[in-house]
Amino acid sequence: MPFPSLPSIELIAERLAVIFPEGTEHRNYVTREMAARTVYVMLYANAVEGNDCWVRPSHIYFMTAEQADKTDDADRESWLQLSIKPGYRPEGTRWYADTTREPVRDETLRSGFVTCRAVVEREGVPTTSSKPKYALDREFCSLFDPQLQGEPLSTAIAEWRNAHLSKAALVRQHLVKQGATAAARDTISVTFPNGETRTLAPGPSSVIAKAVIEDFAPRFLRQPAVLWLSESGNKVVARDEALANALGLKIDPSKALPDIILVDLGEDKGGTEMLVVFTEVVATDGPVNRERKVSLTKLAVEAGFAAHDLAFLTAYMDRAGSAFRKSIPELAWGSYAWFASEPDYIIDLRDGSPRKLAD
Repeated sequence: MPFPSLPSIELIAERLAVIFPEGTEHRNYVTREMAARTVYVMLYANAVEGNDCWVRPSHIYFMTAEQADKTDDADRESWLQLSIKPGYRPEGTRWYADTTREPVRDETLRSGFVTCRAVVEREGVPTTSSKPKYALDREFCSLFDPQLQGEPLSTAIAEWRNAHLSKAALVRQHLVKQGATAAARDTISVTFPNGETRTLAPGPSSVIAKAVIEDFAPRFLRQPAVLWLSESGNKVVARDEALANALGLKIDPSKALPDIILVDLGEDKGGTEMLVVFTEVVATDGPVNRERKVSLTKLAVEAGFAAHDLAFLTAYMDRAGSAFRKSIPELAWGSYAWFASEPDYIIDLRDGSPRKLAD
């Protein structure tokens, strides 16, 4: 069977970044240089679904720069036959050290390409076996044809995503893209639970704030209201004095208030009539950490809130984003994390006494 043409590693990397946009789970695993080299080696070996040719992780981390440059069919066939022999190492400068086995196998392949259904696994080969068992999905392989360009390429990528990625993955990608588009607009309009609208300056923080008010609030609160909304620089966008006065609360804008204060006015089964949600919007930094939670609790109690009626939320665009990865070690126990790209889910960082998971 003829070997497929070989695109450059640079072209593969460019297309991987398009095929797997922001919002893809474990996106780094399937877009980094190691991922591009993995695809290159699979193409080099003709390891494409239906060809009965397979690779194992060692094919990638034993590859050398010199061998990768030998691109005629005879050299590739010779390497393929030799590479399955125990102890074989191609001559030249190794791409990776032996210690790279786990990142190639566990991250790029298993948690990355296999999960995304871009790579198929050979049936009947045990997990612990050293036999070659990975090949590119045939339709995924076609996306790296150098002759495929422009609109036909975009259409092919969209069709592959729709056929291979889960609905949840597609929705997440769409929401992240939608957020990036909205952040570039001149202004961002936010609709409050009571139907009123406010205008925010463009930017990622405003996109997240909009999502908190329009998506988080109706999903997780029974009868939500916006008590406070501000932008960077302590610019007050909305302050509901009438509601604050009715609840007996005092909002002092000179204090270090959070980005958003939501109030749930719906009574729960335990008879609690009000829940106040202090929310920090994080596009770069500034999560609800332990110190921030303590200071907000003190501020809230002084303003007339009851400590047991407080909740603390840090809102992000996406859990794969750098903002969340950077700040997750700081998040306060007893607070929540929520992502605009996955609005139906929330992370509960429980504190206090241990509880059974079934409780």
